[in-house]
Amino acid sequence: MRMNAYIAGIGMTKFGNHMQTPLKQLAGDAITLALQDAGMGAGDMQAAYMANAAGGLIVGQGMIGGQVALRELGIGQIPVLNIENACASASSAFNQACAMVSAGYYDVALVCGYEKLFHEDKRRTFAAFSGAVDVESELGLQGLLQGICDDLGVEAPSAEGADKRSAFMDIYAVSARYHMQKYGTTAAQFAAVSAKNSLHGSLNPNAQYRDVLSVEDVLAARGIVEPLTLPMCSPIGDGAAAVVVVSERKARQMGLSKPVRVVSSVLGSGWDHGANEPNLGSYCAESVYEEAGIDPGDISCVELHDASAPSEIQAYEYLGLCEPGEGGAHVESGASTLGGAQPVNTSGGLLRKGHPVGATGTAQICELTLQLQGRAGERQVENARLGLAHNAGGSLKTDTAATVVTLLQREELS
Repeated sequence: MRMNAYIAGIGMTKFGNHMQTPLKQLAGDAITLALQDAGMGAGDMQAAYMANAAGGLIVGQGMIGGQVALRELGIGQIPVLNIENACASASSAFNQACAMVSAGYYDVALVCGYEKLFHEDKRRTFAAFSGAVDVESELGLQGLLQGICDDLGVEAPSAEGADKRSAFMDIYAVSARYHMQKYGTTAAQFAAVSAKNSLHGSLNPNAQYRDVLSVEDVLAARGIVEPLTLPMCSPIGDGAAAVVVVSERKARQMGLSKPVRVVSSVLGSGWDHGANEPNLGSYCAESVYEEAGIDPGDISCVELHDASAPSEIQAYEYLGLCEPGEGGAHVESGASTLGGAQPVNTSGGLLRKGHPVGATGTAQICELTLQLQGRAGERQVENARLGLAHNAGGSLKTDTAATVVTLLQREELS
């Protein structure tokens, strides 16, 4: 969808274990920072899009989580939409807010993604992820996994230890095995993604993990499910990220000094297609490129959904950053590292910044905004002009259930 909306302010909490912090406070902290960044007050908001995926399971807060969080800040009366769309919840909320602002319904809209996943009973956390597949399928979760394996022609992961990991790690492992089998991608190349993102995350004060890992460190780490080791898997986390979106008219009134425009944002849903046909991520990305009139090579930096290290390599390919099958060589070349041709996940990505699922999409927008405004500090991409965000969630057979791809551009308002 072609957009014409601007980012007036951003705010984000540190991602990590916030078990003692109320969910609504995490949202409030991020929103307060975004309002301060925009130089606006609570009374300036005309609508709010609040994204959360697991509140009902983790803290028991469902249905009106957005209203509860906003009430604490003195925000009421305005339309509040609570949006749940698996790991793509916050990017879906951002997409809808930008669409309404672009259409002229609002001049100012607030978007916040907020999440708590840490819980004393880890079964609750795993249950949250297990709900992002077709739970009413007669096949059951293991049957669905076996169906994916059959479609891809790879061996299913061992069920041993499956109760101690997210069901999605099995899905990512199967997808990784398929890529290795088809293209000869190696575990060392997957490890190179984790090592790169650890370097980037070490420069991000809001990242959940800031230690730097080598490829050897990643390969030697505890195995989760073959071929994935622990650093190849995105960690659970708590946190929030918020964005204030304004119309072009409002942006001009505000005299934004470093305007970032939302050029295009495409939200799509998975469908039944063959294993060798273009996937949802490719469809969304190509739609954005066509709408914006750009090529993938024009992009300065990318924040993509590295829920696992192999997921990043596969995303390089379907986002058009490299040719199919060349994702492993792409990361090893340094092209996606800071200083390379197109740095990817300068925030540390989901692997190191963390993955509080309901907050991930807006956290990506926050990072790209910092990059395009030259505010990213030690991890700044030189002369960043175009930033691409890719956020995906849920699973329908061999593809994601929901994906959002968004293009941001640094502009000058005359």
